[in-house]
Amino acid sequence: MKITFLGATKTVTGSNYLVEAAGKKFLVDCGMWQGKAELEEENYQEFEFNPKEIDFMLLTHAHIDHSGRIPKLYKEGYRNKIYAHKATCDLCAIMLPDSGHIQEQENEWKNKKRIRKGEKPQDPLYTAEDALKCLEIFTKVKYDEIIEITKDIFVRFNDAGHMLGSSIIELWVKEDGKQIKTVFTGDLGNNDIPLLSEPTMIEDTDFLVMESTYGSRLHMRNDQKAEIFLDVVSETLDNGGTVVIPSFAVGRTQEILYEIDKLKDIKKDEDFRRKYKTLMKAPVYVDSPLAISATQVFKENMDLFDEETQKEISKGENPLEFPGLKFTMTTEESKALNEDPTPSIIISASGMCDVGRIKHHLKHNLWNPKSTILFVGYQAPGTLGYNIVNGAKKVKIFGEEIAVNARIEYIEGYSGHADQEGLMNFIYSFIKKPKKIFLVHGEEDSQIVLENKIQEETGLDVTIAEFGDTYELKEEAKLTHKTERKIPITLRSEVMRRLEKLKDEMKDMQNAVEDDLANKELRNEDIFRINEKIKDLEKQILNVIEG
Repeated sequence: MKITFLGATKTVTGSNYLVEAAGKKFLVDCGMWQGKAELEEENYQEFEFNPKEIDFMLLTHAHIDHSGRIPKLYKEGYRNKIYAHKATCDLCAIMLPDSGHIQEQENEWKNKKRIRKGEKPQDPLYTAEDALKCLEIFTKVKYDEIIEITKDIFVRFNDAGHMLGSSIIELWVKEDGKQIKTVFTGDLGNNDIPLLSEPTMIEDTDFLVMESTYGSRLHMRNDQKAEIFLDVVSETLDNGGTVVIPSFAVGRTQEILYEIDKLKDIKKDEDFRRKYKTLMKAPVYVDSPLAISATQVFKENMDLFDEETQKEISKGENPLEFPGLKFTMTTEESKALNEDPTPSIIISASGMCDVGRIKHHLKHNLWNPKSTILFVGYQAPGTLGYNIVNGAKKVKIFGEEIAVNARIEYIEGYSGHADQEGLMNFIYSFIKKPKKIFLVHGEEDSQIVLENKIQEETGLDVTIAEFGDTYELKEEAKLTHKTERKIPITLRSEVMRRLEKLKDEMKDMQNAVEDDLANKELRNEDIFRINEKIKDLEKQILNVIEG
């Protein structure tokens, strides 16, 4: 069995893995590259394989960074089955056509620029129609059922707790009279994500391909984020401002709606009641047709919700509805929100602020010191959301420079990804530990921290996957191929890589100096020279800190 890493390597987007086993070629995920312009250009590159030669595909979940290139795959000749959980299929049925529509819109805008420069116009990556066609090859599966793909290949989808329908995939392959098991985590959820069950713990595997988005971070606990959310929102509304929440249409939006509904059950003191009353008086708008459709899919798949939510549903309560909640479908309704001076909450996609209606809301609120932009999800380097969260004083939206005067808040606890503790607990849960762990879906700085922690605490063999690397998985994992083609990495990752390298070099320097000083024959002139070099180094370090 061989696995080639063709996406989500040292970055969090473009998930795509080619597996060759038992005479078959198949894919796990086929996601879109997102973020920096040079990274998004990777979407237009030829696949590293012939789509017509792929026998089947396994899809972990519906998020576009895992599913977004499926229409391109179909467009280029792929016609075999895509196995995915039922809820994932339902969500892809709305998300992929929406993505195709965005591709068409973005391409039309880019073509106008190309023509003005005297360049030839290009076709979009794919259209909404391409996306609709590819839905024909999706095959719905359930959690916890072992599926026979061929007589030598079996899979099981398990709840990953990341979003509705998200899956951890167990893969068994029989070759040469032996069976090898590999687990693909997809994206692992937190243990306390509203609505969803906790990620399934897996008992054994030979090899593990694991996400590492928050490999260096710990999230705030659930009760803290709810109180912070209420504080931020009530203070903004009291100030006469608007709270704009850039939210991923599928997952975060529904969790926020649930959280708003549940706030009433947290505390009963006077200050809480006042803040909650402020919140309940304000209109809450979900301004994203995709989020509205996705919320309907959530309502149709309530059997996947956690035990606590199921009890509420059995009492006749709908956790995704409350007084004051309004859905805006049309463009005219969306525009009207920015003309209404009434303090309100606007939840709009996209979560990283790069496309969609959110850009209009930012344009009308970023300059206003009374308003708050509240981020609740991961922001990839190179995106508009990333720049705002990281302190940009001015940003460009639709070609216009906008001053960032609004209050900027980021509640990390809403992330759908497991933090470092959750990732480590997933590894600890294996009774039979993996022979090797491949880290994917994370920025390199997070991956380095997680790699070191896993090695120090478990002694397991860990590798940060590189784009194009092929490993043969037998009794052990053996690197058999490296590609020359490189995927653009962020400057931030490069800085963190150099810092980690410098840390090791500092230890080496310390050992070398201590060895020299232990030499009784060392002359005073030599000690003076060493001291001067260390003083120079101190100055350079101080310059970096002060700069």
